[in-house]
Amino acid sequence: MKKIIFAASVLLLSACSQKTIDKASDPIVNHIDSSTSAGENFFLYANNNWFKNNPIPSTENSNGIFRTIQDTINSSVFAICQKAAATKDAAEGSNEQKIGDFYSSGMDTLTIEKLGVQPLQEELNQIAAIKDLNGLMQNIANLNKIGVSPLFNLFVGRDDKKSSQYAVSLYQGGIGLPDRDYYFNSDARTVNIRNEYQKHISNIFVLIGENQNNASKKTNAVFQIETALAKASRKLADTRDPYKNYNKMSVAQLSKLSKNISFENMLSIYGLKNVDSIIVGQPEFVTALGESLTKFTIADWQAYLTWNVINNYASYLNKDFETANFNFYSTTMSGTKSQKPRYKRIVEQTDGALGELVGQIYVANYLPKGTKEKLLEIGENIRTVYAEHIKTLSWMSAETKTKALSKLAKVSMKVGYPDKWKDYSALQIKSPEQGGTLHENSLAISRWNNKENVSKLGKPVNKEEWGMSPQTVNAYYSPTNNEIVFPAAILQPPFYDYRADEAVNYGGIGGVIGHEISHGFDDSGSRYNAE
Repeated sequence: MKKIIFAASVLLLSACSQKTIDKASDPIVNHIDSSTSAGENFFLYANNNWFKNNPIPSTENSNGIFRTIQDTINSSVFAICQKAAATKDAAEGSNEQKIGDFYSSGMDTLTIEKLGVQPLQEELNQIAAIKDLNGLMQNIANLNKIGVSPLFNLFVGRDDKKSSQYAVSLYQGGIGLPDRDYYFNSDARTVNIRNEYQKHISNIFVLIGENQNNASKKTNAVFQIETALAKASRKLADTRDPYKNYNKMSVAQLSKLSKNISFENMLSIYGLKNVDSIIVGQPEFVTALGESLTKFTIADWQAYLTWNVINNYASYLNKDFETANFNFYSTTMSGTKSQKPRYKRIVEQTDGALGELVGQIYVANYLPKGTKEKLLEIGENIRTVYAEHIKTLSWMSAETKTKALSKLAKVSMKVGYPDKWKDYSALQIKSPEQGGTLHENSLAISRWNNKENVSKLGKPVNKEEWGMSPQTVNAYYSPTNNEIVFPAAILQPPFYDYRADEAVNYGGIGGVIGHEISHGFDDSGSRYNAE
């Protein structure tokens, strides 16, 4: 995940739209707010009428072209989900069957409300049965297999220094707020978020049956543990340096960093066998983690794990849990005033859970033929001009220019959709009629994702793999692949319109292509070579 650098929203691109092909209307002029001085604030001068005509919806925390396009994509995905759910004779194991049954299980609110927290009872019982540190670490390893990551993030990914191989990586984690500074900054907004966060944790414990006194005690334990983890974590800016966050060591060396953790045993439970080395992002975090294990009681850790499990799956539980989760993470944290309708939330969950399955149908139905070829043509022209700019730079030495041009020439471009789709044949999704619930289906997907990730270790790197689904409105540069990727969803107005003048497309998607190439030469991407 850390190896994908996402495209920034460029709001000025809102000046282009489908109206671009209407020669009688100039959307750029329509967006101008002449009551604003261009000399004092050109951004508002050029865009403020767009802002006035597109207020932030109550179900969102922002508005812009990326979000309005996402509405269009979500409508298309909704149509895919609806059609799949209505196709009762879909072949078992087909994309349509899995999409339709997952969506249907999410819309089965009668079952979801009836079950309450019961879907998580097995995990909660296992946490309650923990008796010592060894049992604690075994439980944490098992939780990682279902998408819950207490204490740290463990995954298989490209080796930054040997990108032809996969490696096991371990990174700091284990906190419920976005990053460490939320636990320590003293500004009014952050202090309020900390207070509301603890109220939210307490509310969750009450919802699972704890009285207020016990809920308060367990909340205090959770927050103290998270604060200790946050204190040991590096600041967000310090995680951008790939050299400082690359510390390769043997598993035995890793275990020495933390005497209270047997990483050999944890890796085995997680499904990773015969691991010879592991890339540790923040060794000091692992050391502090080991020390923290004995500073808190087993009861404290049980409260912490209980919170992690419910917090991870709250949006898949009944209305009480889902609403509590929304009120804190969407309203308090982000300012969103109201929830989207149920069907929209389940469409987004289906899209996120079954990305490439939905993507295959989306591409077939909505990506115009010839788009891929045209985008590659535009990309090659942008690359040519980029090279011309490098050659004329006054601040870059001849030797550096040679290396920069070599790297630029090797930037690969992926457009629209993967040439080879992921194989979901081992994933089983059940309909409500078969007894399938939203939680059980989401657990199945988490387990499938874990197995798919673990299976990479020891295999040749799959350069055809994508970090985004085709229906994602974004683009990215991957430094370990030296590639730029443009999913199908961004290949529409205002970024790309096959009916529009060439200048419009070079100003839209051409600008995004140039932006993504630039990530290969920024403060992080420049640390990686042409391979």
